[in-house]
Amino acid sequence: MSGFDLHLCSATRIEHIAGVSSFVGEDASGQFGIMAKRSRFATVLDYGLSRFRIGEADWQYLALPGAVLHFAGNVLQLSAQRYFYGPDFRTISETLTHQLLDEERRVRQLSQNLERMEQSMLQRLWEMARL
Repeated sequence: MSGFDLHLCSATRIEHIAGVSSFVGEDASGQFGIMAKRSRFATVLDYGLSRFRIGEADWQYLALPGAVLHFAGNVLQLSAQRYFYGPDFRTISETLTHQLLDEERRVRQLSQNLERMEQSMLQRLWEMARL
């Protein structure tokens, strides 16, 4: 069985993996699989874990905070803000969970900072109006 190439693209790196025999991902419609010689396909992956295997080797788990997937010409391209992968499901799953919690913390901090800025601006506008 022939495989296909997987191109992983993020904001900071690009990796090419040859000989991928299958890929399993999930989008808004549910879980799907891709094998070599598939017809053109494009979708947006949900936040979570996907997996792929090279030949008959063990599955590699791929954590993506959402990604654009495009398959054409026997090349699967995944474009995401960032990604990480490895053979241990638990490690990749824990890393994804920690990443999600960290992003939630940063969003909460940003929201709090914006709220403080807004309160400060309103306070200054109120003081200026009193003059």
